[in-house]
Amino acid sequence: MELFWHRRDLRVADNVGLAAAADRVASGDGGADAAVTDDSAVTNDADATVDAAVAPVFVFDDDVLAHASDVRVRRLLDGLAALRDDYRERGSDLLVARGDPVTAIPAIADTLDADRVGWNRDYSGLARERDAAVRRALDANGIEREAHHDAVLHDPDAIRTNAGDPYSVYSYYWKKWTDREKADPVPTPDAEAVADSGRLADAVDTVARSDSPGAAGGPVADDGDAWGDDATGDDATGDDAARGDSGIVDVAVGDLPSLVDLGFAVPDADVGPAGTAVARERLDNFLDEAVFAYEAERDYPAREATSRLSTFLKYGEIGIRETYAATAKAMAAAESDSRAEDAPEQVEEFQQQLAWREFYAQVLFHNPEVVTANYKAYEEGIEWRDDPEEIAAWKRGETGYPIVDAGMRQLREEAFMHNRVRMIVASFLTKDLLADWRHGYAHFRERLADHDTANDNGGWQWAASTGTDAQPYFRIFNPMTQGERYDPDAAYIKEYVPELRGVDPDVVHGWHELSPTQRANAAPEYPHPVVDHSERRERALAMYKRARGEDPEE
Repeated sequence: MELFWHRRDLRVADNVGLAAAADRVASGDGGADAAVTDDSAVTNDADATVDAAVAPVFVFDDDVLAHASDVRVRRLLDGLAALRDDYRERGSDLLVARGDPVTAIPAIADTLDADRVGWNRDYSGLARERDAAVRRALDANGIEREAHHDAVLHDPDAIRTNAGDPYSVYSYYWKKWTDREKADPVPTPDAEAVADSGRLADAVDTVARSDSPGAAGGPVADDGDAWGDDATGDDATGDDAARGDSGIVDVAVGDLPSLVDLGFAVPDADVGPAGTAVARERLDNFLDEAVFAYEAERDYPAREATSRLSTFLKYGEIGIRETYAATAKAMAAAESDSRAEDAPEQVEEFQQQLAWREFYAQVLFHNPEVVTANYKAYEEGIEWRDDPEEIAAWKRGETGYPIVDAGMRQLREEAFMHNRVRMIVASFLTKDLLADWRHGYAHFRERLADHDTANDNGGWQWAASTGTDAQPYFRIFNPMTQGERYDPDAAYIKEYVPELRGVDPDVVHGWHELSPTQRANAAPEYPHPVVDHSERRERALAMYKRARGEDPEE
């Protein structure tokens, strides 16, 4: 038996660590027959050797939950439900536990009599510390362990300058990234490779009979049925939940906790669908048409011109190798058919977005301090204004700048924001409101379903001119011209700002130029601008010049 620990890889397809465990089963290490296949819809073979299988587990880690939010935990639970269903289609199920992985993983492995634990690497500072502790615990218990490279196409430490340093400029990183050979998607485990649900239920019963729940006996969750006294999670019957003598749940088979069980509330935002099937459908639809006009269309938020894959990649519901391979196939097809002459370049533009994701991953890997500190040091430091009322208006989407407010309201309603609009609202917070980028980063971390520490940190520091390869401090977006350029008909604005739905687009985009009386007549419920952009632009330039040790008057 092998234990595979899922984290940010909620899929069975193109999963390097899971495929490696299944391959060992196939090789005879566990006595089973063929264990991997390219067919993602197979059924369980009852003749497979029981012990020669992979047992999948997910552990709710309270240290990780402490950094989570309502929308992200909601989306995580949805992704786990989809993963569990994929295992159930194979006659298996997902082990679900709550506790410290340092204790939980060795305990579950010991109970299953697993001779090896595998997982895919996570490159954040917290994850690396946790994984190091789990490795030591497994070593102390005499259990083999194996970590795999899976989340990105190229390990964060793999691409360096000729001098051996990590890259700080994206364009140079991209040149090496695109020249590197990309791994193919790995096979999907066959039904014979994963432990059948009955075997997992027997193992859970064994956990319940252990002498030391929460220590040698496994991780502990909440008191009561399944995960809590008022368990409301999917299939929260408690029938397959293991309990010690005290009634504490140690580990369950396929029984997911509810948001309330985990200490979170139901979010107002609709986080959207989850799972590999949905991700594949979105990727296929995008590569069928939209990608071939990607560079020209992607900045217009009212158009369906982007992939909307960010959340699926964040939770690992689709593999990065599968994603890249699909883009390479689309590029090859474009080169051989009658599409527009620049079609291959359009696909490459999308591939650059995948490279940006990996660029920021390696920045964070080598500079973990950037989560809370500026990457770029200013000689005198930046004297942020940090006005609480202005920041609150920005969060509510009530700044009186329509494109900014539309973006912030989309974030509240959908736990998502279009990428161009993310840049606009970030520039507005830092260079119009003169507020520290960390306020914006924290709000995005709370509200975005696709929050990724490396990507979001990189984006915010780019906008604030404090990051690696950031925009120059004197580049300050004009929120009105940005709205007019990228949402000329105000379609995106009107979708999320109902107060402006009956207003002519020219009036919407010229809102800052209207008199108070004109605004009151045009849209009495929509706020006046909280600041004057021209005046704040000059103050921002002076603020950055002082930070650079320069005379702001020159």
